[in-house]
Amino acid sequence: MINQFYKDMLSGRSVIRELSEYATERGKEIGYENVFDFSLGNPSVSAPDAYNKEIIRLHETADSMSLHGYSPSPGNPEARAAIAASLKKRFGLDYETKHIFMATGAAGAIAHAVRAVTKPGDEVLTFAPFFPEYGPYINHTGAKLKVVPPDTESFQIDFGAFESMLTENVAAVLINTPNNPSGAVYSSDTMKKLAQIMYDKQKEYGHSIFLISDEPYREILFAGAERVYPSAFYDNSLSCYSFSKSLSLPGERIGYVAVNPAAEDADILVIIMTQISRGIGHNCPASSVQQAVMKCLDLTADMSVYETNMNILYDALVRLGFKVVKPGGTFYIFPKALEDDASAFCMKARDYDLILVPADNFGCPGYFRMAYCIDTEKVRRSVPVFERFVKEQYTNA
Repeated sequence: MINQFYKDMLSGRSVIRELSEYATERGKEIGYENVFDFSLGNPSVSAPDAYNKEIIRLHETADSMSLHGYSPSPGNPEARAAIAASLKKRFGLDYETKHIFMATGAAGAIAHAVRAVTKPGDEVLTFAPFFPEYGPYINHTGAKLKVVPPDTESFQIDFGAFESMLTENVAAVLINTPNNPSGAVYSSDTMKKLAQIMYDKQKEYGHSIFLISDEPYREILFAGAERVYPSAFYDNSLSCYSFSKSLSLPGERIGYVAVNPAAEDADILVIIMTQISRGIGHNCPASSVQQAVMKCLDLTADMSVYETNMNILYDALVRLGFKVVKPGGTFYIFPKALEDDASAFCMKARDYDLILVPADNFGCPGYFRMAYCIDTEKVRRSVPVFERFVKEQYTNA
C-alpha cells in the first residue's frame, strides 16, 4: 500500500517549485528572456575555474578507486582535515578532523544535525521568516518545529517572543544567517544576546540546548555587513554548511556539519552522525567532489553580481513605495506586498510576467520573496515592468 503520509504531502507542494515550473512553461510561450523569474534561489554565476580544473585533473590522474569508490562514512579524511584547518584559521575554534562530517549539502547536514541532538517529541525553535523546507526537515525527524514571530523592522530576533517560547521542551534552536528569505545578517550583538539566553536556559533546565546554524550563504555578504560566525558565540553549536552558493555547486550536493569542539560530546557527535546515515540514506557525498572542494576552500565564485542586483532592486522598490529592509547578504530581497494578501499580490504580478513568491509559508504573511540570482541585464529590464505593474494595479486604487 502507498504511504498515505507522503500522498498527503502532494497537496502541499513547494510554492517556490510550482512558480519556477510555471515560469519555465511560460518561457516556452513567450521566450524565457521575457519572463522575470525571481522564484528559485539557483546560483547564476559560474563555479571558479580552479574547481573545474581540479575536477578535470582528478579524472585524468587520480586512482579510479579513490576517485569513484566509497569514502569512509564521515567523509574523505583529507577533505575533513582541510575543512577543519580552514575553519580554525578563519574563526579561531580548535576544529579537528573528528569534528567534521561530510554531507549532501546543507539539507543533508541539517538532517544529521537535528537527529543527533533531538529525540521524537522535542521542540526545535526557528525564527520567521524562514525557509519553508524547515518544516519537513524538522517534523519528519519526530521533533516539532516551532516558529518565533518576526521582528519585521530589522529581521533580527524578537527576544521577548524567543524567551517566552524557549521552554524546557526545546532541544535545539535553528538559525539561518545570512537569512533566506530576508537577506538579513545577524549582528554580533544579536548573537551575544541569543547565546546568553540559551546559556541561562540550559542552566535553568539542566539539559543541553543546541544551536544549529544553517549557513549556505555565509560567504555572500554585502558592503557594511558584519561577518559573524555563530559557533564562535555558543559552545553547543553545530554549523551546517553547503558549497552550493560559495562555489556555485548546487547540483553537486556537497556540504558538511562542523561540531563545535567545545560542545557536549563533541568527540563522538560525528560518529553518531555516521549511524544516523544508516537510517536515512544520506550516505557520503560523491568522492570526487569531496576531493575537489578541499582544494578550493579559500575561493568563492565571483558573486559581486548579487550585490549589484540587490542595489538595483532595493532602490527601485523603495522608489515605488515598498517597505523593505535592505539585505546584508544572500541573493534574496523581502519586501512587504502592497496589499495584505501577498498571494493575491503575486498573482497580479504574474499577469505582468513577474514571478514573485508569497511569504505565507515563510512564516511572514503579507510579504514576498525575490531571488535575484539572475542576469543583471534582466534585473534592469524588470524595473519598468514593476513600475507599470504598481501604477496600473495600486496607484489610486
